[in-house]
Amino acid sequence: MSTSLKGQAAIVTGSTSGIGHALASALAANGARVILNGLGDPTTIEATRAEMSAQHGVEVLYHPADMTKPAEIADMVALAQRSFGRLDILVNNAGIQFVSPIEDFPIEKWDQIIAINLTSAFHATRAAIPMMKAQKRGRIVNLASAHGLVASPFKSAYVAAKHGILGLTKTAALELATFGVTVNAICPGYVKTPLVEAQIADQAKARGISEEEVMRNVILAAQPTKAFVTFEQLNGLLLYLVSDAGASVNGASLPVDGGWTAQ
Repeated sequence: MSTSLKGQAAIVTGSTSGIGHALASALAANGARVILNGLGDPTTIEATRAEMSAQHGVEVLYHPADMTKPAEIADMVALAQRSFGRLDILVNNAGIQFVSPIEDFPIEKWDQIIAINLTSAFHATRAAIPMMKAQKRGRIVNLASAHGLVASPFKSAYVAAKHGILGLTKTAALELATFGVTVNAICPGYVKTPLVEAQIADQAKARGISEEEVMRNVILAAQPTKAFVTFEQLNGLLLYLVSDAGASVNGASLPVDGGWTAQ
């Protein structure tokens, strides 16, 4: 079966950098028109948008929706209707992190993480469903985490949000199963994003050990392979899920974590 997405339209939230950018690039490389979303310097974002469009020969747009504002999220989804006349793929990827013991966890940080990591996916899915039902086809992929399946200390809001994403995924999958729309979640382990690279450097300095030791004994301690998940590996699963080959995978939470959650 072909993984060509020519003629299809996609939205990837949180896609101006990191995992989201890699996923959006993979969709564009396979022919999909893409709407990017995320934070950053406007000049850099425009350069990213233009480069992706030129490299893959597809239309790439940008919407600055704030993931804490339902009306802006709805307008981002409406942009697909206005510009492309359809929406085939929605990837809910936007997310943030904050680490603290529960008793010290700032209330505003809890609210922000739940809003961006969980509630935004509800709003985007809610807005996308009517279009996908009308088309009788759609693919919704939620970026959860290994922390959607297991917990770690000091990450209460993130773990709660990612567990919530899996519940939302299953519920939406059941509601949309007879409309040709699938809803699945990808649960990555650690990926070497710029954010993680900064954490490695900070941990090495704080602990007085090498960055290699931080990667092996701290960051990757939970991953039996002792290897980071790559963008290419996540891209491969995404392309499978949004293609016809993945049409019977629905309501699944798929770990890509080197065996972390098998323990």
